[in-house]
Amino acid sequence: MTSHFSPEGAVSRPLPPPAGLIDRVIPGESLPIRRVKALIAAVAVSDAPVLVHGSTGTGKELAAEALHRASGRQGPLVAVNCAAIPAELLESELFGHEKGAFTGADRQRIGRIEMASGGTLFLDEIGDMPLALQAKLLRVLESRRISRVGGSAEIEVDFRLVTATHRDLARQVAAGGFRTDLFYRINVFPLTLPDLRERTSDIPLILARMIDDHQARNPAADVPHFDAGALRALSAHDWPGNVRELRNVLARAFVLFPGRMVAARHVRENLLQLAMPDPEGEGNLPPPPSPATQGLPEPQHFQQALSSRSDLDLRGYLRDIEVALIEAALAQRDGCVTRAADALRLRRTTLIEKMKKFGILRGAEA
Repeated sequence: MTSHFSPEGAVSRPLPPPAGLIDRVIPGESLPIRRVKALIAAVAVSDAPVLVHGSTGTGKELAAEALHRASGRQGPLVAVNCAAIPAELLESELFGHEKGAFTGADRQRIGRIEMASGGTLFLDEIGDMPLALQAKLLRVLESRRISRVGGSAEIEVDFRLVTATHRDLARQVAAGGFRTDLFYRINVFPLTLPDLRERTSDIPLILARMIDDHQARNPAADVPHFDAGALRALSAHDWPGNVRELRNVLARAFVLFPGRMVAARHVRENLLQLAMPDPEGEGNLPPPPSPATQGLPEPQHFQQALSSRSDLDLRGYLRDIEVALIEAALAQRDGCVTRAADALRLRRTTLIEKMKKFGILRGAEA
């Protein structure tokens, strides 16, 4: 870890991480994420264990990466997902094993803890770690020594521990599902990540970073472009899957709208709902003609109609107009729903739903 010395030779506080280093890992400028990044910058240069809390998909692995990069440690960042490895294999994965330790152990294997020596060990979903293994991890944190499965020699290790969970560990402790002593050992510096719905203003920056990363891996990829309406539609979404869900939405955009402009309706109808877009390149539709060019009255002409009366049933009036226009479009196109939908600039499924809602019969099947 980086330190500097005073002229007298006394060790002073480690240097803070360079400006922008954490920003390169965690995009965003909203107040909640700025607070997170400030906490990461403050604790990164220490050896204090960090416990990252956050809902699924909030980017806990990115927080671990930012902590590691800002720590100045020269060793690697080694990640283990405790929920993804069967309990009977997790001990060997963490501690390694000697040849012949168990059936199938035909050679010596270095464990993840040993691999992380000089760097950072990231234990994701630590709340899923079995109790027996929690006790062994606690001994490692206290002694800074490990023994491989099937071995007797003790090996010194030096690693920074970062853990993460979406569970309420305090509640697990109370229920006996997580060791109290280990909880206090890893919870020295708690770090809580906000849900994406709490920082929707960061979505354009997150998307830009994801697109840059995609292009770095696939230089020939045609990139989708999100207009202002699309960004507003993304910001209006609740994001139950957080940043991971946003990554999925972008992956769909690369498939459905390569090199095309994505508008708000595409976000709602094709990316969030995963419906195929219309084949005629609807991403580049021309702006709709004005009411006058379509033989319809301009909105200001309704002022005269309203001047002769004191009230108006707006909902009923708009419903009658919608029904009349749908019936006229169907009549002019011989009852063909598809052509009527095109004339009204609606999706065919949307027009069918409206016809069912208003009890309008179709003349011919499309």
